[in-house]
Amino acid sequence: MKKWTTYDLALIALLASFIAITGAIKIPIGIPGSEFQLSAPIAVAIAAIFGFKRYLLAGILASLILFLLGIHNLLNIEIAMTFRIVAGGIVALFGTSLPVLILAGPIGTVVARFVLAITLGVPSGPLLLAAIPGMTFTALTVWPLKEVFKKISEKQRRHHHVKRAL
Repeated sequence: MKKWTTYDLALIALLASFIAITGAIKIPIGIPGSEFQLSAPIAVAIAAIFGFKRYLLAGILASLILFLLGIHNLLNIEIAMTFRIVAGGIVALFGTSLPVLILAGPIGTVVARFVLAITLGVPSGPLLLAAIPGMTFTALTVWPLKEVFKKISEKQRRHHHVKRAL
């Protein structure tokens, strides 16, 4: 098993804070009950560049932070973790090509809405309908965000720092 380096721990903490901050920002769509978390396309881009394991750990930390701050409740965490496992899993299994990244977020959202519908005992149709604007935004913005993270990651690699295992 690979030992965690201080670099890994710092990176996961930074990614968690980035996911938490953008997860706390909710953009109203105009339809009552529908809102879009800015973290969705960022999350898929993080999974594509930094890997599923780091993304999932950062996502768990982000959910914990938002829960402890009172910004998210257990339903928010259920939705977020379902999205993370499905969207991140798709990226981990099928790679980081454009079609995969465009579809990973919306598929993760659809599965998360089905899980929420089962939890609440309500029809999934209205939940999915309210999520369409957010799924569209995620599909359109994930590739540019992935390219930004890729440039940042490459720049960091050029400035190689000492990475010692704990």
